[in-house]
Amino acid sequence: MNKDIKNMIFKSIGLAMGIATLVLNVIKALESKSAITLLSIGLICLAINELETKK
Repeated sequence: MNKDIKNMIFKSIGLAMGIATLVLNVIKALESKSAITLLSIGLICLAINELETKK
């Protein structure tokens, strides 16, 4: 897979998870356990992206 596309995908997932958590929390449709899971997925994707770019 092209490195630029993979970086964009991981960054997009991280951003999407943050936005989704915020919106769902504002409309009171999210439990704290689910919010932590969503934010963890986003953080993992951003960390993978950083580790890949450091090589």
